Amino acid sequence: MRVLENTEVQATKTASPHSGDDYDVDVLIVGGGFGGVYALWKMRQLGLKTKLVEAGSEFGGTWHWNSYPGARVDSEVPYYALSIPEVWKTWNWSERFPGHVELKQYFRHVDKVLDLNKDALFNRIVVGVKYDGKVWTAELKDGDTFRCTYLILATGSSYKKHIPEIKGFDSYKGQLIHAADWPREDLQVKGKKVGIIGNGATGVQIVQDLGKKDCELTIFIRTPICALPMRQRKVSVEEQETSKMAYEFFFDGLKNSRAGFPFKTPTKSFWDATPTEREARMEEGWSRGGFAFNQGTYRDFIYDKEANKLFYEFWVKKVRQRITDLKKAEIVAPSPQQTWFATKRPSLEQDYYDVINQDNVSVVDLKATPIERLEETGLKTSEELHELDIIILATGYDAVTGSLLEMGIEDKNGVPLRQKWKQGVRTQLGLMIPDMPNLFMVYSPQAPTSFANGPPIIEIQVDWVADAITKMKSEGVTTIEPQAGSAEKWMDEVKRIGEKTLYTEVDSWYMGSNIPGKPRELLLYLGGVDTYGKICNKALSTWDGFEVGPKASQTSASL
Repeated sequence: MRVLENTEVQATKTASPHSGDDYDVDVLIVGGGFGGVYALWKMRQLGLKTKLVEAGSEFGGTWHWNSYPGARVDSEVPYYALSIPEVWKTWNWSERFPGHVELKQYFRHVDKVLDLNKDALFNRIVVGVKYDGKVWTAELKDGDTFRCTYLILATGSSYKKHIPEIKGFDSYKGQLIHAADWPREDLQVKGKKVGIIGNGATGVQIVQDLGKKDCELTIFIRTPICALPMRQRKVSVEEQETSKMAYEFFFDGLKNSRAGFPFKTPTKSFWDATPTEREARMEEGWSRGGFAFNQGTYRDFIYDKEANKLFYEFWVKKVRQRITDLKKAEIVAPSPQQTWFATKRPSLEQDYYDVINQDNVSVVDLKATPIERLEETGLKTSEELHELDIIILATGYDAVTGSLLEMGIEDKNGVPLRQKWKQGVRTQLGLMIPDMPNLFMVYSPQAPTSFANGPPIIEIQVDWVADAITKMKSEGVTTIEPQAGSAEKWMDEVKRIGEKTLYTEVDSWYMGSNIPGKPRELLLYLGGVDTYGKICNKALSTWDGFEVGPKASQTSASL
């Protein structure tokens, strides 16, 4: 039994013919999610000849690939959307947290309104990227070649799937599915024994759906997730149309907030509040749903262990009120606390804990009984063989850096990016990489990526790239690239802020520790979206930390 990679699955479904075409453009964008879509629109606003290549068959990024049951975003609308007026003025959502079907429809709407498709090539996979001293050359799997002055990598944080190392993959005779490769036809689970490995956001969403169907569901949990209440609800067209007069204020506010959500940064410490005040504030955050509980109450739990324990106690009390099976409760909401609260990415749940409480749902503690191997009929733990007709891998991704390292990128000296980052990531502000002139990244490592709402971060970064190109042209310079020392300083800053928190004490994909052999380091910037934007803009104003290339008059390279 073999689990296909994203690229293999896509090639099987919508194989594109070999073309072997050559393209000369000002800007090449790799990736067609929020980052790529916004970058394509923005670069065209500058009058630059721009093309976008995407591995999938349409725009959407992670929402193109993820079609598993229950898949939905955990950032609420309208904040999880582009701030382009032509888009939001002509679009309305159906619910507070849209599902994958509606998100796919949203990207089709964006495509139509902005007329993006004419400059996009789909089912295209980049396999090699090199710099010849003047331009970047990107080679594609189908034989196409692109040459560009500016290269924007918008490959996202969740593309390269993580397949866990479990013995016996070839022995198992049932269906083995990674959540990102969910079959287009509905998976038939009626009367079957289904196992789910993985307890992150994907696992939570799949459990909520499949647990309600006529099947026996077994959830294999190593580390329980601290899921928060979503408080999903329908949103009417009338409500949204009335609110649109304030959308521009909303979108500006997101970029000037700590986490890209409309939460004002708490000014009062957890310990400055009385126990009664704390309880009331936490109840308020819990009842509002979404990330109000951990973003809009007190921030002390991120770095203060005693505050973290009290947050966990509040959470575990709430969860255990919904689980009558004490054995299950001890696995999914253990007491005493086993790991620091919310230092692994929390998910939002609607009825996850209620579904777990059902008789057709079993929970296996993988810390007590680790997985040993797959056998012909199921999954063997140290305690027993669990016979399963279907096994679902909700095991996530080689997040943040995985998609970048798969592209065969080499710097101007011919050094592969994989080698450059072998001992850890080095970037300037999460925007550029030393020895890679005019190569930019969005939704990238060492930015607030994944610690905040995605679209505001993406827009800050793409706007910075657009402003940088405009500034280069106005000054007549052909290239910019980070100084090696500035990248070291930024890595130290990311590390310095991270070490003040409890995140670095926990193994998670934030730390790269979900992938065997990957350097253990904080991959993301924790200083806040607002602070990040100010730092980036200050560096742009003076080119602080960047090497500015020769004037256009001093080189034959054309901008």
